[in-house]
Amino acid sequence: MKIILTHEVSGLGAAGDVVDVKDGYARNYLVPRGFAIRWTKGGEQDVAQIRRARKIHEIATIEQANEIKAQLEGTKVRLAVRSGDAGRLFGSVTPADIASAIKSAGGPDVDKRRVELGSPIKTLGSHQVSVRLHADVAAKLGVEIVAA
Repeated sequence: MKIILTHEVSGLGAAGDVVDVKDGYARNYLVPRGFAIRWTKGGEQDVAQIRRARKIHEIATIEQANEIKAQLEGTKVRLAVRSGDAGRLFGSVTPADIASAIKSAGGPDVDKRRVELGSPIKTLGSHQVSVRLHADVAAKLGVEIVAA
């Protein structure tokens, strides 16, 4: 099935790309979650609009991405969340929580879709998070989860 990506999907493409994927992957995962729309002849006009929006939010050069990477890796991020007695969280920490914690810690403004968690964060302590800034640049960030 031919689809138009509306968001960046790891291993598949960036917003505005027209890609061919298996029918089930598109119908059951990408389209319902809003990561893609079905390709139509009229949808080609949407591609230009999506690409314009992507250029506004995109980090243009590798040098700029490396500067932001240096800022991120120098930032100490602490996030206070509610937890139980054994150190387990009530719920989990989301990429949006981490993006807002980076901004409140004095770091650069990061889009929540660029924050990649290996697995959901459900315990107190120190965790490693990856922030994909550019296709070739990813920043490793230490996030400390503390009890509120």
